[in-house]
Amino acid sequence: MEQIAPGIYVETSYRAVNVGAIVTDRGLIVVDVPPFPTDARRWRLRLAQLNPSRILFVINTDGHRDRVMGNHWFDAPVIAHETVGEKLRSYNGAFPQAFIDALVARDPEAAEDLAHVRVVVPEVTFSRKLTLHIGGRTVVLMHMPGPTSGSIWVMCPTEAVVFTGASVVCGVHPNLMEAETKAWLESLVELRRDRFRARIVVPGRGPITDKSATEPVSNYLRQIRTRVRSLVQAGRPRSEAASLVAEFLPLFPISEETRDRTQRRLKTGLERVYEEIKAEFSKEAKAENLKAVKKGEGEEKR
Repeated sequence: MEQIAPGIYVETSYRAVNVGAIVTDRGLIVVDVPPFPTDARRWRLRLAQLNPSRILFVINTDGHRDRVMGNHWFDAPVIAHETVGEKLRSYNGAFPQAFIDALVARDPEAAEDLAHVRVVVPEVTFSRKLTLHIGGRTVVLMHMPGPTSGSIWVMCPTEAVVFTGASVVCGVHPNLMEAETKAWLESLVELRRDRFRARIVVPGRGPITDKSATEPVSNYLRQIRTRVRSLVQAGRPRSEAASLVAEFLPLFPISEETRDRTQRRLKTGLERVYEEIKAEFSKEAKAENLKAVKKGEGEEKR
């Protein structure tokens, strides 16, 4: 566990996600939690060393299973974007078995614990921005769509620290499985602006960094959009997006242990981007048609 600013701690060694804790005079605000039971228990023990009294809130920076399944291991109200709340309520108290199986495949010894994981629905949700003034701290939660429609960033303005969740990752492939890549690129541009006060960036995966870490993610997203857009323009089917996996897989280091999982995620992500760009084309075509109709009506009137 590393203290990156007064009273702000981060742990980057757990599987799947980086996690953080903000110390206040009233207790802890926890940013994301580990999905694996053993990691969650270790993190709880470390949090108890910081403040044994209470965890005020757990904040989920998005609705990916790696970030929300661990809520079960922490006895605290959850804060998330409203779309994450809607998603978790739709599970009716139990995660899809595929979520459990995916974690068990990576940690077979966790099978019994994971079989009893329940969905913890956020008690507090918001749409655009939520500011917490609590225990001498100001913490700002901002809706910054990209990796998911419900992605948020957690900002400590006094300390110039921002937790970006999956919007920024270092040394690993960005997760595109629920991505809105156009909005994602816009969010990263906003982070790079001088007016956005963030000296320390806590990525969703990888080491603590700064704003420069946004550039590799932006470049990756732009390249993928360009290549997928060419498929859509050529009228190629969505299935051909999978042909791009071999092109993009080498862009970040991958261990043999994670290669198959990364390939599957990338394939699904490319198909997701295909659908996104196809929808953009459809929207552009409708706008052009409407423009042509209005032009024709204007000419008839003359």
